[in-house]
Amino acid sequence: MNILLTNDDGIHAEGLWTLKEALDDRYSVTVVAPDTERSAVGHAITLNLPLLLDKIEKDGRGWGYSVSGTPADCVKLAVRELLEDRPALVISGINPGPNVGINIHYSGTVSAAKEAALMGIPALAISVNSRNGRYFETAAHFARDLAGLVLREGLPQGTFLNVNIPNADRPKGVRVTRQGISGLEESFCRRTDPRSRTYFWQGSQTEFFDHDPETDGNTLCRDLISITPIRCDMTDYDQVERLKSWEKNFSSGES
Repeated sequence: MNILLTNDDGIHAEGLWTLKEALDDRYSVTVVAPDTERSAVGHAITLNLPLLLDKIEKDGRGWGYSVSGTPADCVKLAVRELLEDRPALVISGINPGPNVGINIHYSGTVSAAKEAALMGIPALAISVNSRNGRYFETAAHFARDLAGLVLREGLPQGTFLNVNIPNADRPKGVRVTRQGISGLEESFCRRTDPRSRTYFWQGSQTEFFDHDPETDGNTLCRDLISITPIRCDMTDYDQVERLKSWEKNFSSGES
C-alpha cells in the first residue's frame, strides 16, 4: 500500500520524519515536501516559476524529494510526475501548532490534504497543539492507526480529514467534530527601515473562543483528539433555494 507524505514546514521538519518512521513498517512511503518552510501559504500553486526537484538522502539512502514550491505543488507533482502508482492515501503533517477554526483556510498543511481530495485521493491533515515538538510520536501513532481505518473504510469523494492532537501526555479520547469559528488575534508591527520607509511585520496568535463542544477548537482545548471531515465543495446548500428567488431581479440577457 503506497502512502504519500508532505507538509508545509519543509523536507527536514521533525514532524515529517517522525510520521514517516511510524508508517514505514506498514506501508510503502514516499516523501515529497517543500524545500523550505511554506507555512500559511494556503492553497497557492506555482505558475510563474519552475519547480526545482532535489532527491534527499538520509543515512546514505534515498529518503524523499524536496520541491521549490508550495504544499499543493508537492502533491500535484508527486501524483502527476514522480510516483509510478497513484497513492492510496496522502498524509500532510505533522504540523507543530493547531489547524482549527478559520485557520484551516490559511494552512498549507490542510491545503495539501485538500489538493489530494480534489484529485480523488483520500487524505489526512495532521497537526499538534504544541509548537515545541512535543507529542509528535503520539500524533504519528494515531495517524498510523487512522490511516489504516481510512484505507479500509474509505472517504467520500472530495472529503478529507483534518486531525488535531492535544497538547497532553495522554489524550482523553477522540471526537468527530465540525469546523469552529476560532479566530486569530491579528496584529501588525510597524517599523521604519534605514531609508525611512515604513514596513510591517504581520503576527497572530490563535485564540479559541468557541463555546460549542462539538467544534474542533473547543474539543482540542479539552485535551481530546479532534477529527473534522472537510469537504472541498464549499457551496452553502441551505442558501441555494433561497437565493434562486433573486434570479427574477436580473434580466435574462435575452432580447
